[in-house]
Amino acid sequence: MKKASPLFRQRRRSGILFSLPAFILVAAFLGIPIIQAGFFSFTEWNGITSIWHGVSTYNHELHNPIFWRVLQNNGFLLLGVPIAILFPMGVAFLLNEKVYGWRIFRSIYFLPTAISWVVIGMVSMRFFAQEGLLNGLLRSIGLGFIKTDFLSSEQGALFAVGITFIWSMVGTNTIIFLTGMATLDQSLNEAARMDGAGNFRIFRSITLPQLRRFIQFSFIITVISAFTALFSLIFVMTGGGPGFGTTTLEFFIYQSAFSRGEFGTGAMLGVILFIMMAILGIGQLLLMRSED
Repeated sequence: MKKASPLFRQRRRSGILFSLPAFILVAAFLGIPIIQAGFFSFTEWNGITSIWHGVSTYNHELHNPIFWRVLQNNGFLLLGVPIAILFPMGVAFLLNEKVYGWRIFRSIYFLPTAISWVVIGMVSMRFFAQEGLLNGLLRSIGLGFIKTDFLSSEQGALFAVGITFIWSMVGTNTIIFLTGMATLDQSLNEAARMDGAGNFRIFRSITLPQLRRFIQFSFIITVISAFTALFSLIFVMTGGGPGFGTTTLEFFIYQSAFSRGEFGTGAMLGVILFIMMAILGIGQLLLMRSED
């Protein structure tokens, strides 16, 4: 085995030394709370005192039908992930081709990214309300007889949240794919055009394979957002209702801990969410390494 050179060892020591402060900060502000949450997840904790129950806390929650209903809501939102990826990909391709007015359209599609989730939730709430913009548009084109209030039913409210989630991710994913397309070898596209290939054939056979890494990144960002970034949106739009119709696992943690004062249950749900996201992240890293 080849012995490391003195310069390599010096650089490694310097790297460890300079990384140490950041590691200590991460351990203090993230690692310790995660360990505490793991401990309290096995207890009945009201924020002051705790009673140890062990794994029975997890067993009880896994037999709770509300918990599975909440996961079903998250599963429904995941159905929108392909749309939240494919539509921005097509938009990015058109913008990258410099279609007429592409600068204006780029700003329009990027707009949701520059707006907070609270504002998005307020706008969406007014759009889907019984006297909102959607029903106003239907009346203006003579379809007022199908007037509906999406937010008054569990299925309708979850559908409205899903549509809003997809719309909110369009800007982020469009920027991701535009960035990816800017790094591609354009000579391949020009050669394909000289051979008579159209835009769709170029996109399918040349652009899409080269965007694999960006598609993976967009996928993991969108899935993580579906699980961990919709609290403000749901809080403003529906408050998790009607019933538990729009309650996601993230929002269920808030309801358990801060609405009902069951901090132990909230910690346990947080641990479950953390494990799910960790499995997703590790799986993504393993997939990327295997492709390398």
